[in-house]
Amino acid sequence: NSALIADWGIELSLLFDPKCPKLESLVEKIKEIVESNEVGRLPKIPKGTRDFGREQMAIRERAFSIITSVFKMHGGVALDTPVFELRETLMGKYGEDSKLVYDLADQGGELCSLRYDLTVPFARYVAMNNISAIKRYQIAKVYRRDNPSKGRYREFYQCDFDIAGVYEPMEPDFEVVKVLTELLDKLDIGDYEIKLNHRKLLDGMLEICGVPAEKFRTVCSSIDKLDKLTFEEVKKELVEEKGVSNETAENIGSLVKTRGPPLEVLLELRKEGSKFMENEGSVVALNELEILFKALEKANALDRISFDLSLARGLDYYTGVIYEAVFKGVTQVGSIAAGGRYDKLVGMFSNKQVPAVGVSFGIERVFAIMEQQEKEKNQVIRATETEVLVSILGKDLILAAELVNELWSAGIKAEFKLTTRVQNHIKYATQTGIPWMVLVGESELRDGKVKLKDIRANQEEEVPRKDFVEVLKQRLSNP
Repeated sequence: NSALIADWGIELSLLFDPKCPKLESLVEKIKEIVESNEVGRLPKIPKGTRDFGREQMAIRERAFSIITSVFKMHGGVALDTPVFELRETLMGKYGEDSKLVYDLADQGGELCSLRYDLTVPFARYVAMNNISAIKRYQIAKVYRRDNPSKGRYREFYQCDFDIAGVYEPMEPDFEVVKVLTELLDKLDIGDYEIKLNHRKLLDGMLEICGVPAEKFRTVCSSIDKLDKLTFEEVKKELVEEKGVSNETAENIGSLVKTRGPPLEVLLELRKEGSKFMENEGSVVALNELEILFKALEKANALDRISFDLSLARGLDYYTGVIYEAVFKGVTQVGSIAAGGRYDKLVGMFSNKQVPAVGVSFGIERVFAIMEQQEKEKNQVIRATETEVLVSILGKDLILAAELVNELWSAGIKAEFKLTTRVQNHIKYATQTGIPWMVLVGESELRDGKVKLKDIRANQEEEVPRKDFVEVLKQRLSNP
């Protein structure tokens, strides 16, 4: 490194006046940079990202398996899209959140950005491939140029389920909301609530309150912050930053308090004299919501829904029903899933409109809950699915290869170890949760037998060498 710094010093002296007082300072700074990157400096990862160890990955893989099975049960097909898109594809789709899109450096070619979500790339895919109907799911990482904080990351997984195409009113909307309830029930993360609203009802509310149509979207972005801010803070933003009158802001405040059991709130909004019944868009929304609520009631899912007029969803592309799932337990993780109807998004990429509805599952927050649950159980988290550990007393790799291959060929998940101290292997099996061991030493080989050890029961039995695979299959099928 000293030679490298000396070479750079000579090169810099050719570019700068050797008498320049800044030259020496520049060389010193270069020296600091080089030395700070020498061996011994602890490596680290960027803010807002994480590594996942084996126990964490075991929990994540279990969750992904449950999620994928629910998506497939509803006829979803898997799709994948590039991790980065053309910048023009993403721009103008996220409202005020557009500032969170990660732009890649201009390399002198196409301007690209990392995907912000999976919905806009899906709409682009539907338009590019001239698809008129599809039911798809995707599990992939997305990126946000956000300020990292507890529960908020710059890189994280989303699990999306979407239905695109022309259907009867509320047909796909019902199924997507039902998928969401099934996912949260099967993941067994505790009590949750799904807040639900309708974009046309929200627009109707703003119209009733006196908000100009051109300010609907920006006002919605402020209302969307009510889960994090008090109404007084949101009101201040509406009046001072969005140019809404104090009276209009107060009117909004009185209406966004409306929430409760879906059919009861629906009745309240439809009662005689309700201004919502004088608003064309609101009437359409209330009629659609009645169909949706009754379908969810028949599917035993309505008790999870809260009809909430404060739910706004700040993204620009929503056009109909919108929803957001929140965890009601002590672990504060915020929203765990959200989605809605977006009938005009595909049309932004082609001259053909394909209506669609979907849900995006913020799996990272669910992982936080699942990890906390595992800690509270105080149990070993199994990072592997190994069923049998073959322990060879000695260093006979040939014998180990023969025995473990018989297990692998029979579809049994197995590992092997060579040792002079079998106690180390028993300790390993206990710590990793492996239920069975095959113990083979000189005496067992001489008698044509192997020893099977049940780790949990701490019991051993000898079986004929030729039968050990079948015996293990029986034991594993009847734990």
